[in-house]
Amino acid sequence: MFLHIDIDSFFISAERTKNPKLLNIPAAVGSRSNLEIFNKKRDHTRLININSGAFVTPVFKNDHKRTFQNYFIDKIDGKEKIRGIITTASYEARACGVKTGMPIAKALKLCSKMVVVPANYPLYHKLSRELYIYMQKEIPQVEQYSIDEFFGLTRGWIKDENIFEFALNLQKDIYQKFKLPVSIGISNSKYIAKLATEYAKPFGIYLVEDNFEFIKDIPIEQFPGIGKGFSKRFRELGIKTLGDICKSKKLLYSWKKPGIELYNRICTPNFGSINKQEPKKSIGLSRTFDAIDDFNEIKRRISIVARYLSFMANRANVNPRRFELKLYYKDGTKKKYSISSNRVFNEQLLKESFFTILNKIWLPNAGGVIKIRANITSFAKKENHLIPNLLTINKDIKNKKLDDAISKLRQEFGLDILKRGDEI
Repeated sequence: MFLHIDIDSFFISAERTKNPKLLNIPAAVGSRSNLEIFNKKRDHTRLININSGAFVTPVFKNDHKRTFQNYFIDKIDGKEKIRGIITTASYEARACGVKTGMPIAKALKLCSKMVVVPANYPLYHKLSRELYIYMQKEIPQVEQYSIDEFFGLTRGWIKDENIFEFALNLQKDIYQKFKLPVSIGISNSKYIAKLATEYAKPFGIYLVEDNFEFIKDIPIEQFPGIGKGFSKRFRELGIKTLGDICKSKKLLYSWKKPGIELYNRICTPNFGSINKQEPKKSIGLSRTFDAIDDFNEIKRRISIVARYLSFMANRANVNPRRFELKLYYKDGTKKKYSISSNRVFNEQLLKESFFTILNKIWLPNAGGVIKIRANITSFAKKENHLIPNLLTINKDIKNKKLDDAISKLRQEFGLDILKRGDEI
């Protein structure tokens, strides 16, 4: 049997482990785009890398103590404006209509008594990692699916008739040890167990004994993995429920790999496996801000983003060979471009590549840039797998050695202990 273990309202539940005053009241965790990296003053920002895996976004921490007033409130022309969005809301807040992704200002109008606390990602990653280590001791095969979701496989270890009692004891033990409420879905198929968790929430357990009886009347949109594209396709064919999908095997198999995979996830008993945690296949960073139409300021911010990405690549000991930059404009236009490289990766190379892309995707009449998104990917396994460019190899090796030395300083004293002139 598969267990799907999901931490209920994880971020706010994590905050409640530190602050019991948040228990049993409308409460939420809020966040806003971290623009502190663009400050011209030194900020002592550090990379926190407690967790690992493809699902984990980079977490940066500085010495600032965040409060609602100094984190979410901006003063514009003498007037206070609440910024940020709801990241996670407690069930008490959800009862008022508060939803994830909602602007905090709107959420407070719906639920004026709600307490909103700034996100503390190092805490969430720490608790997630500790819970993963704990479950590896309790279940023979465990997969961390996201920062707050885990799969466990008990096949051949716990008898089916004992699985509910096992899940109940696991749930109680997790709450006793970590003060985190979890909901658990159980099925002989991996993704049906994940779907069942939605029927277990909050702080419950749902055991699926007959997969088809459970799913036959569930709308297709509720299944994890069916997005807008598949939903539209199914609706046009008159397929409305998961039961309808199970009656359409020939159709889905005609869609080749995506259709076959989806059919098996929904309809095939004993389907799925526990996947080992894979290393990152890309490193990305994005920031959203008020519209900026100054080319030089955007170039300065891109230079800073490149510094952060280069530092993360150095710490991960990877050599990216593809660099992508995407700009979001106020008028809704999105422009992106990528450059491939077979050179020894270094910060100066990345900056020069991003500046080249910037000149290609810069739109002076689009109302200004409101978001920068940058990614580095296509990691070479070893530097000696690269085909050297004789015109640049000596320069690249020299810059790489400089990056290694600077990275050690930034790891110890903060990412902005050393800045280049184009960032100031």
